[in-house]
Amino acid sequence: MSQTTPQGSHNEEVDLIQIFKYIGKFFDRIFNFIASIFKAIFSVFIYALKAIVNNFKIIVIVLLLAGVLGFILQRTQKDIYESQMLVKPYFDSKFQLVTNINYYNALIGEKDYTQLTSIFEIDEESAKQIIEFEIHPGPENENDKIKQYDTFLKSLDSTRAQNISFDEFVENRSIYSGDVFEINVKSFKKDIFRSLEEGLNSTFTNTYSVKKREKRDSLIYIERNRILASIKEADSLQNVYLRVMEEESKMKDGSYTTKDGMSFIREKTKTREYDLLQEVNKLREELGKLDAQKVEEDVYFDTLSSFQDVGAKYSSIWNLYVLIMPMIAFILLCVVYLSNRLIKYVSSYEG
Repeated sequence: MSQTTPQGSHNEEVDLIQIFKYIGKFFDRIFNFIASIFKAIFSVFIYALKAIVNNFKIIVIVLLLAGVLGFILQRTQKDIYESQMLVKPYFDSKFQLVTNINYYNALIGEKDYTQLTSIFEIDEESAKQIIEFEIHPGPENENDKIKQYDTFLKSLDSTRAQNISFDEFVENRSIYSGDVFEINVKSFKKDIFRSLEEGLNSTFTNTYSVKKREKRDSLIYIERNRILASIKEADSLQNVYLRVMEEESKMKDGSYTTKDGMSFIREKTKTREYDLLQEVNKLREELGKLDAQKVEEDVYFDTLSSFQDVGAKYSSIWNLYVLIMPMIAFILLCVVYLSNRLIKYVSSYEG
């Protein structure tokens, strides 16, 4: 058979066998690599478990002592209370609101209770009970996000707007993107929140917001005068139409005859009183919208939800010292054990 088999076919069979051998070695290396990873993970797990088993008594004693210490600390800590306030700013006063919240936290950090007393008109002892102020975007549903997205797209050119998806917009929004804000206050005193509301209300007013409101009022005044002038002109034109129709109604018939016997038919004047009435109604509707806008946005903010008279008790996992202290103690034990093993390894290393 070897004598009759062509030399070219024999070479092709040898090449195929070599290729399959290479492919087999490649998959063997992949499987060995994956197996080595699992083996390393298993070795680390067993090594850590062995260290825990060998030092089980020490670990249990340290965790119990840390738990007792955490329980004592938790019992000696003052209770913390919190309360929320929902506001809706106008005239871009939200920028001043966020800035002032950060300013209040800075005063608390510096323990400048004199300024806090002056701002919120409370006594110094009450000012010392304030822990921090927080501000977050207010509650919103999917429709609110879609409206904000549409408004954002209208502010861009068409080419740029096509490159920004709804998900990207929602993900990259800042705290200034919303219209409603939640102000959260934490304090050691549970009934201090109502007294802080008056001071917070004063944070919405600044020079920029005042000028923007004055500009809005001036534009409304100009637009209102334009609409009133148009309504007045329409009323005058309507009176003209009425007089024309009244004069035509007084005529006995719509024809008359000249001295030489020729008869003429007098056509009625075509008026557009219905179209004029529609236009007047539209102008009055615009006037009503302007008046409603001024009434609805006649202040720098609206309080949607005030602070509660008594705050709710604040709880967080970071305040549960009975759990936090054992966790910290266990981490310290691990660090000490690993450091000890590292020192022994370095000391015995011969290069």
